[in-house]
Order: sequence, then structure tokens, then C-alpha cells
Amino acid sequence: MTQATVVQPVHVVRRDAAGAAPSAARWPIDAVEALFELPFNDLLFRAQEVHREHFPANQVQLSTLLSIKTGGCPEDCAYCPQSVHYDTGVEAGKLLDVEAVKAAAQAAKEQGATRFCMGAAWRAPKDRDIEKVAELVRSVKDLGLEACCTLGMLTEEQARRLKDAGLDYYNHNLDTAPEAYGRIITTRDYQDRLDTLEHVLAAGMHVCSGGIVGMGESRRERAGLIAQLANMDPYPESVPINHLVQVEGTPLHGLEPLDPLEFVRTIAVARITMPKARVRLSAGRQQMSEAVQALCFLAGANSIFYGDKLLTTGNPDWERDQQLFAKLGLSAA
Repeated sequence: MTQATVVQPVHVVRRDAAGAAPSAARWPIDAVEALFELPFNDLLFRAQEVHREHFPANQVQLSTLLSIKTGGCPEDCAYCPQSVHYDTGVEAGKLLDVEAVKAAAQAAKEQGATRFCMGAAWRAPKDRDIEKVAELVRSVKDLGLEACCTLGMLTEEQARRLKDAGLDYYNHNLDTAPEAYGRIITTRDYQDRLDTLEHVLAAGMHVCSGGIVGMGESRRERAGLIAQLANMDPYPESVPINHLVQVEGTPLHGLEPLDPLEFVRTIAVARITMPKARVRLSAGRQQMSEAVQALCFLAGANSIFYGDKLLTTGNPDWERDQQLFAKLGLSAA
């Protein structure tokens, strides 16, 4: 893959030429990496202390994610089965209509979800797309649910129009650290992602932004992703941490899987560095044992996507999640 130009972020503390954040950063990358290096028990103990200081210890916020427009994306994200660059068997579809979305949102609400998230495989929506999505947002809000969208890059005006429709959260993940970004995506720059997040903030919406681990990155690069998020001003209110789901046909298929305990460490470090954020255990949960998920909750994860599908990949079903919550003494927030 061609190395993309990595633009230094403007919404976080800038790094020096060697890639290190200056001491003025709330969380210099060296400090974040030092958290990763802590003995496992010490790290989880510290994360649980931070978690209990800011949230009820045994409550988990439930979100449901629906793909409202699947496939056909022109981006070349190396992890994504919806890219037109890869043969993964995902067929491009049209935007779902209001009735289909409203029915899915109603079902999610009946199963305990408080937030309904809608994802569309666009590089950037056109203005006519925003009008259609705004109608979907209004239908979700009419049910008394929080509404979240992930639609790709937004202009300032598009962000304002979504806010006017009632959108509560906008998801736009940083994916990985700036220095690793060009290995994963070449069709946009890191700065493009930061610009969209700035437009979302300016419109008055809440930011949902996290990343994906297990894409062949080093621990230092995992620390770099968390540092980017934690040094935002403000840091995201919702932070999804995704474990790469390897899909045949994508460039990242066949990688050595990330050690599950390293994933738990990433959850804990996110909790410590962003104490008031909802840290969401997101993609990859289907591949995790109950024991690993339990460790993630102990490490400070207090939000999950649940239901049978995440965009195009599987997710633990509702009954399994209910059984796990009962075993762990967890309740929906």
C-alpha cells in the first residue's frame, strides 16, 4: 500500500519532529506507554478505581448499530469488507427507508438499547444524503432513543444540519496512531478525520471516536492512538475500542491475532486517560470468550454494541449478552 501523507493534528497537542508529544500534553505518549507497561493487576486495579470514581460500578450502556447503507465505499481502509477495492462478498445496497430503520430502532429499544447508531458506507455523504439521513434521525428520536450516525467525512454545514435534525452523537474513529495510519488507509489523511471531528464539535454534537487494535501495530502505536484521543480538547464522550475482525479478501486478513490480554490493557488505558468517557467494547466481541469480556468490564468498559450484527460482521446475540450480564451482575445503564 502506498504511504499516505500524515498531517499533524490540530485538535490535539502537537508532537515534535521525533513524534513525541510535548510535556504540556495531558497524556504524553511516553506516559500512555508507561501505563501499558504496568503489571496487569496493577493496571486493572487503577482502571477500576478510576471507573468507580466516575460511573456506577456495574452498569453498562447498551447501543445497537444498524447499517443503513452497506457496501460500495470508495475508501481503501485495509480492515473494511465494505470497500470497493476488495472482494469480500459484500454487495452494495441502497439507503434503507424510514420504516425499516424505525422498526429496527423500536426492536432495539424493546431489548434495552438507549442509543441507536446508524452507519453508511460513504467516503463523505452528499447534501441530498444528509436530508435523507436527517429524516431517519428524526424517526429514531421520536422513539425516545439517543441517535448516533457514522457517515464518513462531514462539512461544517452538514454537521449543523444533522444537529438540527436532533442527532446526539457522531462517530468518526481515528482508527490508529498517526504514524501507523498510512499503512492502513491511503485514500484520506489523518487531518481529514480531525477536521470532521472539529465540525461535529462546532455543531454542538457529542463526539464518538476510538480506534481499532490488532492491525499489526506496535504497543507504542496503540499508545499513540490513545494519546491522540485523550489529548483532544475535550476528549470524546464515547470511545469505541474495536478488536480487528479479520475478513477474507481484505489486506489485513491472516494477521497474527492480538493477544486478548493486550486488548484488555488497551481498554484499561483508555479508561484511565479518559475517565469520564463511555469506553465501548465494540467490534470483535464475538471472538472473545466470556472471561475476556469480563476482564474488559473490570478494566473499565461500560458500553457495548449488542444485537446479532455490527454493520457486516457478527456480534454476540441478545440472549447471550443477557446471560453474560446475569453471570457478572451487570445491568443496563
